[in-house]
Amino acid sequence: MALELVADYPCETGEGPVWHVDEEALYWVDIPNGLLYRYDPETDEHGLVREGNPVGGVTVQADGSLLLFGAGGAVDRWEAESETATRVATLGEAADTRFNDVIADPEGRVFCGTMPTEDRLGALYRLDRDAGFTRVVDEADIPNGMGFSPDWETFYFTVSEEETIYAFDYDVETGGLSNRSVFVDTGGEAGVPDGLTVDAAGDVWSARWNGGVLVRYSPAGEERERIEFPARKVSSAAFGGRSLDDLYVTTAGGDGRPDEGELAGSLFRYDPDASGTPAFRSRVGLD
Repeated sequence: MALELVADYPCETGEGPVWHVDEEALYWVDIPNGLLYRYDPETDEHGLVREGNPVGGVTVQADGSLLLFGAGGAVDRWEAESETATRVATLGEAADTRFNDVIADPEGRVFCGTMPTEDRLGALYRLDRDAGFTRVVDEADIPNGMGFSPDWETFYFTVSEEETIYAFDYDVETGGLSNRSVFVDTGGEAGVPDGLTVDAAGDVWSARWNGGVLVRYSPAGEERERIEFPARKVSSAAFGGRSLDDLYVTTAGGDGRPDEGELAGSLFRYDPDASGTPAFRSRVGLD
């Protein structure tokens, strides 16, 4: 199965890929540089569409706009057509840090992690549709990749510095998480687990920061596949394409080429024997 270079950008921290079904296009970010990129596979065109403050993660809103989770606990609704941003919510507890990975749930809420500071570890929050925050996981040392099982009964959550992907029971009605267990412990392997995505059959695809690979696990946590990349910092993945059967993978370390890899920071596409499901849309502030 082929690995293909899509966009050769030296992103310092390429991250947060999300497929926009309406536009049939992929968005992704370079976190610390506040850059938002867009790729249209139909025309094979890609480019920078937004510059500004750091953005850790992105969701697609129900109305087609984007929700940008950034520095200082800021959450902005961004409209591509007008290139305007409107503040939707601010997490006061994150005034001295930034958001990292995020994911919308089936009801339009958003789970969003915050980065550790010198004084404390990060945490996982749930941003509800009324723009209120609830802390759901305390003391997470770099909250990272998240995903839902196809039956919506399991929520996956990566804590990078613990070298662990956790599984929670998930209540779709309340957005509640319970019964945390270890899904995969990557201790002893090269790198740490970063972003992830879940395919339609329930396999979990986990990027490995400083490991140079993307690893596929069965719903039971057994390794099924390992794909190597020409970049040490493989950061996240998302299914896209008209049939959601292309796997887009972001990388980081573009500011450290060639030591981090000749194509570090670039966006790649992998042809898997799997397909994804449409990303859930956030509905924050739209009701």
